[in-house]
Parts: sequence; C-alpha cells; structure tokens
Amino acid sequence: MKKTLFDKVWDKHIVESVPNGPDVLYIDQHLIHEVTSPQAFNELKERGIPILRPDKIVATADHNTPTVNQHLPVKDLLSRNQLKQLAKNCKENDITLYELGHKYNGIVHVMAPELGITQPGMTIVCGDSHTSTHGAFGTIAFGIGTSQVAQVFASQCLLLKKPKSMRITVNGQLKKGVLPKDVILYIISKVGTNAGTGYFCEYAGEVFENMTMEGRMTVCNMSIEMGARGGMIAPDEVTFDYVEGREFAPKGNEFQKKKEYWASLKTDTDAVFDKEFFFDASEIEPMITYGTNPGMGIKITERIPISEDKSFEKSLEYMGFEAGESLVNKPINYVFIGSCTNSRIEDFRVAANFVKGKQKAKNVTAWLVPGSKQVESQIVEEGLNSIFEEAGFQLRQPGCSACLAMNDDKIPQGEYCVSTSNRNFEGRQGQGSRTILASPLVAAATAIEGKIIDITKHLN
Repeated sequence: MKKTLFDKVWDKHIVESVPNGPDVLYIDQHLIHEVTSPQAFNELKERGIPILRPDKIVATADHNTPTVNQHLPVKDLLSRNQLKQLAKNCKENDITLYELGHKYNGIVHVMAPELGITQPGMTIVCGDSHTSTHGAFGTIAFGIGTSQVAQVFASQCLLLKKPKSMRITVNGQLKKGVLPKDVILYIISKVGTNAGTGYFCEYAGEVFENMTMEGRMTVCNMSIEMGARGGMIAPDEVTFDYVEGREFAPKGNEFQKKKEYWASLKTDTDAVFDKEFFFDASEIEPMITYGTNPGMGIKITERIPISEDKSFEKSLEYMGFEAGESLVNKPINYVFIGSCTNSRIEDFRVAANFVKGKQKAKNVTAWLVPGSKQVESQIVEEGLNSIFEEAGFQLRQPGCSACLAMNDDKIPQGEYCVSTSNRNFEGRQGQGSRTILASPLVAAATAIEGKIIDITKHLN
C-alpha cells in the first residue's frame, strides 16, 4: 500500500496497535517549559511514578520570562515561582534545562531546531499548541495537554487515534515581498480555521520546496491555526544542510546513515490523502488580518469583506473596523517582531533590510524580540542591532514576549499592534488589545511609517 510521509513516520513509531482503536505511539523527543509541566511533575510525584526517559526531555524557560534585565531577579511573583519550580523539577529528575541566561535558552520551538535536537523522522511533543513548528523537518510534532505530558513522562508513549491525512500543494513562483508568513495566512484565509480539524497536514509543491528551513518552520507553526493537529514538509537537501553540524545533530558516519533514512521520508507517488487543496503561488500577496482569528485575513490591497454572520460582526466591533474598509493608512502605535512564528535570524534580516537608513515613526513603540540567545548573538554579530537601534527600535532579550499576555510585554487596551505572532484572538496580547497579524516585512514597514502601508508599492 502506498504511504504518505505522515504514514511512514507514524507507522515506524507504533509500539502497539488495536484494530479500529488508538495506537500506543512512541515519542522520540519531549520538550517542556515552565507553564504546562508543573502539574504533570506533581502527578507523577503523588503517584510515586519515576520519569522513564529523562534523557529524552529538554526544558527551557520562555513563556512568562521578562525580555529586559534577565540578569536580575524576575519581578513578577507568579513567573518567578514557575521558573524556580521548573528548575527544581528538572534537577530532581535529571532533565536538561536551559534556564534564563543560558547560552541555549530561548523559545522552545526556536532553540530545539537550532540546536539540532529536532531531526527528521522523529515524533516530538510539547505542552504547547505550536509544537507543529517542528513538522518542517518531516517530523510528527504536535501539542499535548498536561495529562498527556504526565503520560509521556511515565511511559515515553502516548495513546492516540491516528489522525486523517490532508495535503496542501502550492506551485508556481511567489511575488516579490511575499514571505512564508503570507503564504500560510493566505492558505488559512482560504480554507478556514476548521479545515484541518482531525487531520495532519502535509505541505507540498514548488513553493515549500524552495523555502528555507526557517520559512518552513513559520508555515508549519501555524498549521494549528487551521485546526490541524500538525503540519509536515518532506525532508530534503535543504533540511539536511540545516541539521548538519548543529550541536546535538548526529556527526560523521552516523549523520550519513541517518541522512539515507531521512531521504526516504517522502510521500509515495499515488498515495491517497483524505483531503487535498491546491493553490497558485501567483495569487498570493502580502497579507494582514482584520479580525479575531487567523482565518480573517486579506491581501494588504484588499478591503474587509462583508458578512452578516453575527460572530463576524462581533469580531469587527472588537477590532474597531467596518466591512468594506481598507486597512491601508490605518494608524498603528505598536509593532512586535518575534514569537515562535517569526523570531529567527532570517526574520530580523528581512526587517533590517527594510529599516536600514530609515527612522521609526514617533508614534510607534517597536519591540524586536529574538527567539533565542543564539539568535540574539547572530543579530549582534551581523550588525543588525546597530541598524535597529539607529532606527529607534527596542531590541529586547529572548522570550515569547508580546505573543501572549503571560509576561510584562503587553499591548495596552484599545491599541493596535501589527504582530508577527500567530494568534489575533481577543485579548491575546493584553486585555482589550487589538492584534493584526503580518509578516516581518509588513511589520517593519508599519513601524517606519506609523501606519499600515501597501508594501507592494515600496519594493524595488
């Protein structure tokens, strides 16, 4: 029987299978952070169950960490206690932890790939919905709940019913200024936020084949925003070149052997998917969202659509927008470039390239938050920090930052923020805040102009 990429990885990890029932799936790598792990640690402690494979767990501090003065004690009591508890739990259970200030610290979905912890063909889980990011490497990667975190702690396995398979194919050439973030926002705007419910999605076609690994991670990161359990892209030479030489990647002959196996992880010709979508790259343009879910997106040149749906009207009311309105020239006071979607070095290079020699608009507060200590170092090594600082941007320290209101980086009530993060839900960036999702290029341009602009008219 012809197999999809998803089938190949899933089937290789089945420990036990029940006909028409759930599978016992082995988990290669378990990533944890300070927010969703304490309850799971407590559960095992109360039941006297040891952690089975501490060597398969990596922890980092990211969600509610401050992004300034990380060398000082954390001011927020809840955050400080959660970070202390993570350190205590990791020490007691012999788990590797990259705590605040460590050279490998960063957002869990940024630091694991850049360290070579993420490798093709793996199963990877984390108590975080955007674990789908790692699918860019041809892994089955997905977010799990706290009870499942405990299950993996105890058994290094999960009891799961196999999801259905979906493929999204995008062929053709992208226009200038169209970034991976635009590609995934366009897809979600077309298929909707529920199209992937019950499915694992494979991205295929020329557009994804020609993307960098960082771009692929951006796309897979937002698979969850169309309801999918995760997203995957078949590993190829781009993947192998990215992984090779990284800190925890296989070395020498071991790498060559792994590479031979990884190269086999592609969907067989004539393999059947439960659902398929096809898109033309030439139809995609720089995108922005106008509502309170990532499916409410339009090309930057388009107007907000008209709908009589009550939830649609409620969403526009929250955002302070009207149907038929263009968002071009809309004044914006906050810009955030960061999050597990767009906080890698490639994202800051794009922003710096646009910002160089320009000045940030006086009405804008612009936060640039690298996804890891390594990205922070790269920004300095490449001289991008000087470009940003001269333009008036605030370059902060690594963390999830203004993606979600779990730390000090909150957007004030009623204010608009053009953000490179992944969710524009009500209050996501702070109570009453209004989020407009966009690419790093659109975000950078907004910071310079102090308003949303038609970026297509500003590209040489």
